[in-house]
Amino acid sequence: MNKRFTLFLLSTFCILNLAFTGCNVYSFSPKGTLDPDIKTVRVNLFENKAPYVNTQLTPNLSERLRQKITRQTKLNQTNSDNANLDINGTVVDYSVLTTGVSSANGQTQTSINRLTVTVHIVFNNTLKSDIKEADVSRSFDFPANQSLNQAEGQLLEEMVRNLSDDIFNRIFSDW
Repeated sequence: MNKRFTLFLLSTFCILNLAFTGCNVYSFSPKGTLDPDIKTVRVNLFENKAPYVNTQLTPNLSERLRQKITRQTKLNQTNSDNANLDINGTVVDYSVLTTGVSSANGQTQTSINRLTVTVHIVFNNTLKSDIKEADVSRSFDFPANQSLNQAEGQLLEEMVRNLSDDIFNRIFSDW
């Protein structure tokens, strides 16, 4: 490379750097920064108030969320009533719908079912008496030739993983 081209690249970089940093157009500041006063978190056992109850979902989801918070934040897990961040969840929907239909030999057959799970979460910053609520919903497809019990056995780990990730992101992106 010649000196003139190198100087051009360096000048361009400096000008763009000044333009973006001087105008606050571009920033690396994190959106979901927690209040530094929050030190402890309590994740209560989630409830299941859906018309259909998967008995394995709520304890596994609660535990997975506890583990995720402990691993990915500096918060200390507690069972105390005076936790700085108190998290409650309720499964409010657990339903199956037919989403895919196929036709074979003139007969209509269901080919794909969709299990939808919705969790209502309430997270309370007890230091500021700041209560926020949100719904997190995920859908999981399974073949129509499987019963719901069979599908649940195969989908439980995926449901717990995806829902806990979504709940975590919803809680910690709002602060």
